[in-house]
Amino acid sequence: MRIAVFGAGGVGGYFGGRLAQAGEDVVFIARGDHLKALRSEGLQVDSTAGDFRIAPVEATDDPAEVGPVDVVLVAVKAWQVPEAGRAMAPLLRDGTAVVPLENGIEAPSQLTEIVGAEHVLGGLCAIISFISGPGHITHAGYEPTVTFGEFDNRPSRRAEELRAAFERAGVNATIPEDIAAAMWRKFLFISGFSGVAAVVGLPVGGFRSIGPARRLLLGCFEETAAVARAAGIALPPDTVSGAIGTIDALPEDGTASMQRDLMEGRPSELDAQTGAVCRAGRTHGVPTPANDFVYAALLPRETEARARAGLPAPHGLPA
Repeated sequence: MRIAVFGAGGVGGYFGGRLAQAGEDVVFIARGDHLKALRSEGLQVDSTAGDFRIAPVEATDDPAEVGPVDVVLVAVKAWQVPEAGRAMAPLLRDGTAVVPLENGIEAPSQLTEIVGAEHVLGGLCAIISFISGPGHITHAGYEPTVTFGEFDNRPSRRAEELRAAFERAGVNATIPEDIAAAMWRKFLFISGFSGVAAVVGLPVGGFRSIGPARRLLLGCFEETAAVARAAGIALPPDTVSGAIGTIDALPEDGTASMQRDLMEGRPSELDAQTGAVCRAGRTHGVPTPANDFVYAALLPRETEARARAGLPAPHGLPA
């Protein structure tokens, strides 16, 4: 398959690298020093599942140089999704699948507005990974998995071909019966984990057994589940208990990308994760006090980081 990976960070670099290692025709859309390193030295991935290197690597910052592809994997930061959507027109043809592997739930609707519903699938991934240097990705924990599917949950050839490509690459890939429910289940976990970990400022092992922090985390999970069900999402009954179980199974030093961004003074996905829960809660009449607290506690840092980067302020919450 011809696959464009839009964003070559911890997610895109790892999964795109595995696909390229398996012989798929992969091109990375990247920028800055990371792009320069990919072009000159290739891609180095250090992984708990086995280190590997890809060289040479096809990489560019201009989608027009690539042309139409079979699949676009969207792996930019959530706040960069609209920009990526506007830039990917040269990658599209009839049948091209655009698969967002984002931490939030708003990316599919954002992409649909830009490229059209006929291109956009639902998608998510699970991995702890990050850029550890230009051209260098570190996979630090969690078994990497990808999940995706058509939004009407019908079987499709393009989804099955992508699943098979991931399987050839040794990546656990699934097409669920209900992609919206799968996305919300992952969103519940990552938004709660990211927000509370960022407030606490410690890896998961430093707070998951501390009573007040654990109750805050549980409150975030329960509120997000209530919002999802109010929105008509058929979340499984064990969603919250499963999220707590995942927290307890994470490595002691596990962190979330939103947490790392905020702690290092970079713009983060706060608005697309915790903020999205709070906004959806207001839309559907569901109180979200735990998530509101997390958002309020982190908003000053996020606002400052965006101002330094010359980015617009966060959406904020309606009154």
